[in-house]
Amino acid sequence: MCSARSPEHLCDSKHGVAGFRGVPTLAKHPRFHLHFTPTSSSWLNLVERWFRELTEKAIRRAVFRSVPELVSAIQEYLNAHNNDPKPFIWTASAEDILAKVRRGRVVLKQVAS
Repeated sequence: MCSARSPEHLCDSKHGVAGFRGVPTLAKHPRFHLHFTPTSSSWLNLVERWFRELTEKAIRRAVFRSVPELVSAIQEYLNAHNNDPKPFIWTASAEDILAKVRRGRVVLKQVAS
């Protein structure tokens, strides 16, 4: 349970881009610290990255003559991966991500005009 004096950190992956009416009010409150993750850097990207690795390391350029052969190849990859798991580590800093978002917005504005 949080005390009335403890700082609250709020993470949001949607309203930083689209806007949210409560954000200005919360941002002015000294107890709340708002952290917005750009949509392009959501946790889903890590899931997509994992499936890309599965594809690259176990499926692409392979020949499967049946669905059971494909399932077997995926299971072998999962077994090997789970025997020596390595976490995905987010290497970009918040500043780097936000700078990339700003650059992307500039390009989008140029394309739109």
